[in-house]
Amino acid sequence: MKTILITGATDGIGLETAKLAVSLGCHVLMHGRNQEKLNTAIADIKQAEASAKITPYLADLSSFTETMALGKIIANSHETIDVIINNAGIFKTPNPKTEDKLDVRFVVNTFAPILLTQLLVNHLAIDGRVVNLSSAAQAPINIEAMAGVTSVNDDFQAYAQSKLALTIWTREFSKTMLPSQICVAVNPGSLLASKMVKEGFGVSGSDIGIGAKILMQAALSNEFANASGQYFDNDSKQFTDPHPYALDANNSELVMTCLESIISKFSVDTFDRA
Repeated sequence: MKTILITGATDGIGLETAKLAVSLGCHVLMHGRNQEKLNTAIADIKQAEASAKITPYLADLSSFTETMALGKIIANSHETIDVIINNAGIFKTPNPKTEDKLDVRFVVNTFAPILLTQLLVNHLAIDGRVVNLSSAAQAPINIEAMAGVTSVNDDFQAYAQSKLALTIWTREFSKTMLPSQICVAVNPGSLLASKMVKEGFGVSGSDIGIGAKILMQAALSNEFANASGQYFDNDSKQFTDPHPYALDANNSELVMTCLESIISKFSVDTFDRA
């Protein structure tokens, strides 16, 4: 039985992916940030799959403190994790600044999945996989905005930059993993029927099952067996290059330096506050 962590699994693509994973006999570590929604989602799954093996986890990934705590709890509870699907994301919010004065899009979409993966990588199976949610929306990264020095006042730009930053990290982090392990970035499909799409773009969107299916393929299928470090675009149904910005070595180095600096700073602060 594969053990799969899915963040942001209480609705949208995350919930559909959790349902699919359970139907395939996986043990799902199901993360959410709202206890009521988490309970409802689990009840929904178990109504269809009474024997579903689900372990719930609650954390607000806009908080470094809660992300660190989540990683520690999961690490202490599971000797081996087969797949980490970093699905949780945010597009639009009336309050884009976190308590740490960072843009919440970068924190939830970029920093949290990186930090969580780093906390759990020593528990990743020898043939384990990390699947990071990218997007067709990608844009050159304002390093100062990612570091919280300046602001990005456009929701789409902040989201697109945060997703490209995670895609760059995926490419670089894959180089540090065991040859048998995989880390990929996946655009699950544009304008799928999620709450994020409805709130951000005002459209109902396409079948959300499209996204769940490709995430599980990335998690388990042979199609992704030699894809570590790559970006899969589900709109075109192929592995392809991300935004050209990500292909420039200098850009990647700047992004990685900033990511490492921010995560180091706030994870240290988190330990100090604990």
